Amino acid sequence: MADNGDITEGCRLPVLRKNQENEDEWPLAEILSVKEITGKKLYYVHYIDFNKRLDEWVTPDRLDLKKLQFPKKEAKTPSKNGLPGSRPSSPERDPVRKTLDLSLQTATAPSRGKTIPTTKRKAESLTLATPSPAGAVSSLPVSTETSQASVYPSMREGNAFSQKCNTRDDHEQLTSVTTNGTARRLMPSQPGRKRKANCGGTDEDSQDSSDGIPSAPRMTGSLVSDRSHDDIVTRMKNIGCIELGRHRLKPWYFSPYPQELTTLPILYLCEFCLKYLKSLKCLQRHLTKCNLRHPPGNEIYRKGTISFFEIDGRKNKTYSQNLCLLAKCFLDHKTLYYDTDPFLFYVMTEYDPKGFHIVGYFSKEKESTEDYNVACILTLPPYQRRGYGKLLIEFSYELSKVEGKTGTPEKPLSDLGLLSYRSYWSQTILEILMDLKPDNGERPQITINEISEITSVKKEDVISTLQYLNLINYYKGQYILTLSEDIVDGHERAMLKRHLRIDPKCLHFTPKDWSKRGKW
Repeated sequence: MADNGDITEGCRLPVLRKNQENEDEWPLAEILSVKEITGKKLYYVHYIDFNKRLDEWVTPDRLDLKKLQFPKKEAKTPSKNGLPGSRPSSPERDPVRKTLDLSLQTATAPSRGKTIPTTKRKAESLTLATPSPAGAVSSLPVSTETSQASVYPSMREGNAFSQKCNTRDDHEQLTSVTTNGTARRLMPSQPGRKRKANCGGTDEDSQDSSDGIPSAPRMTGSLVSDRSHDDIVTRMKNIGCIELGRHRLKPWYFSPYPQELTTLPILYLCEFCLKYLKSLKCLQRHLTKCNLRHPPGNEIYRKGTISFFEIDGRKNKTYSQNLCLLAKCFLDHKTLYYDTDPFLFYVMTEYDPKGFHIVGYFSKEKESTEDYNVACILTLPPYQRRGYGKLLIEFSYELSKVEGKTGTPEKPLSDLGLLSYRSYWSQTILEILMDLKPDNGERPQITINEISEITSVKKEDVISTLQYLNLINYYKGQYILTLSEDIVDGHERAMLKRHLRIDPKCLHFTPKDWSKRGKW
């Protein structure tokens, strides 16, 4: 049997951990790093098929050495310039892609419910399995004017917390869809920028140089990069604990704070300007000089204790960069560069006599060619599963309504982000369908385009949500939307729990036409 001295980076073996039920389990894990403290070895492990936020340092007694798997030997492979290269010593696991099951099962006729039929369209309409006519309930007609529904990638990695963050029953956690940080120190003199990733795909906006650092800041579109620049540094959490106001947060992922701060037991942040400091004494000295009691920028919404502040990434660059650093601790697939000029940040706060305390935020591009109304979105862990995630999403769509546009979050969505958005889309669309009234005794009718215009949700998102809920059926030559009793009951129960809503009357927002501005 192997001993502890045989364990090196890249080895795989079962590691003891507690699951959600506090029971012992032995999932397969990969050794990412080994260190020795006072003569005792510690191993940093990543649990295969689990979310990276569960990665941790473990002691040797939690390792099952009987099933130790050594890393594969390096194999020489030709590189781009024809010179020999090598693959990583540890096998890289391909992201698991689970596709949505769009097959519609035959609906059972409920005691109550609604069905919305649609007029038959060309072959480019929804392509779905046809249930038997007996499965349709008393129907509500609906004309569909739509293109083929897009299928969103589902959860990339299994999550032992299942939906720990903002997403369990309420699906609140909003993680952004972005690429990971680079290994090197990310405080370049040449600013790059924070961008989202198109995992598993290419993008015409990707203009990274060969070493993973952009040759010049991008002024529009998304700077997409893949996971090929991953290395051992960015795969490991580097901050142990963050104190933000009255909360102490345990980061989930790597964030490129300055190297000298990563060895501290606690990193202190000013909760108003988000400046990072190395000690409590430094924080106390800073608070005597910091005049901020709310995020910089304009307060564009206030109802009760909830406020939203609009922050220009160019005018408030330092705050925006500090916000990105904090967010990176809880967002995995984000590339953090420091050109925040092309972004607006909308920070949600909760007010008490001491000031406006940050709850979460989302960012959006000033100009988006893809109709993105959200780039990155996050609810901080102390405020998760309390309805704030949906409130952030709802606010992003209220802004889109004022702008007269339909919007969509930047794809692909993370596992928790997908659950959060899907929950919001489902509730919003069902709210509209259930409010439809019969017209002159006829079954109510509505088109996909009309749903999109009312909600500002992009048409493709409306279609994918209807498919996900199994609402679309093909019956007697037309598409119908069938609301079963279970769906109606589930929706009513969910809406009873949803106490936080955006009041459009409290929004004071004037959209700007950034395309006419020579400089942001």
